Amino acid sequence: MKTVACVVQDGFAPFEFGVACEAFGLDRSADGVPNFDFRIVAPRPGVVRSKIGFSINVEHDLSFAAEADLVVFCPVPREVWGDIDPLLVDLAREAVARGAWVMSVCSGSFILAAAGVLDGRRATTHWMYAHTMADMYPAVDIDPDVLFVQDGRIITSAGTAAGIDACLHLLRQELGAEITNRIARRMVVPPQRDGGQAQFIDRPIPVAPTDSLAVVADWAMENLREDLTVDQLAARALMSPRTFARRFKAEYGATPAAWLGRQRIIQA
Repeated sequence: MKTVACVVQDGFAPFEFGVACEAFGLDRSADGVPNFDFRIVAPRPGVVRSKIGFSINVEHDLSFAAEADLVVFCPVPREVWGDIDPLLVDLAREAVARGAWVMSVCSGSFILAAAGVLDGRRATTHWMYAHTMADMYPAVDIDPDVLFVQDGRIITSAGTAAGIDACLHLLRQELGAEITNRIARRMVVPPQRDGGQAQFIDRPIPVAPTDSLAVVADWAMENLREDLTVDQLAARALMSPRTFARRFKAEYGATPAAWLGRQRIIQA
């Protein structure tokens, strides 16, 4: 993968746009990371306004994206979900047809759905928009509970920060784990979160209630070099292993083993 096109239009979301720029557009050659030919493109070049008011000047039309190895579709504003720009629809169809990598972040998935390239495929989007997408595009197998989904060379991610996980997931496949870990370290994020992890935790994490697992989690963080087991953690929480595992996943959004693994990676 050498060329990356980041597709924006009026009403683009700054954070998700920034994620694509951060993951694929920065020069990290000093860290031994290959550079991509990264360009921001739009259906109509010129001034493109973000959803919070500032504008960027986009120099490139979609011709670069038509040949790019990866096409990233940034979120599209709600008011155009039912009327996606035909130029973007054609771009998505052609990118999939020629075997390019195609990624959508957050509501960018509505472009792919409008193009029909998600029909019969599993996909995701921001959990707030999942029901709308399911109603508009019943042929798409929407999973509202995951961070990202890869189906072939199409990657759809949930909202906001989930785009980081999707980008790192793709980079890991293209550049390998070692280089991707360098990128993640520069971004100050975990190198890998499982795509199947929940988008949000069903109940708020308590700040400091008496039955909180925070004390156990703090102890585990101080002893990550040890071969910790669920039984050990459960004993410190004065719970059975089964109850502890259930409570832990409810509060932290991951199993104890998965959470420990991520913390070890972060501190490595």
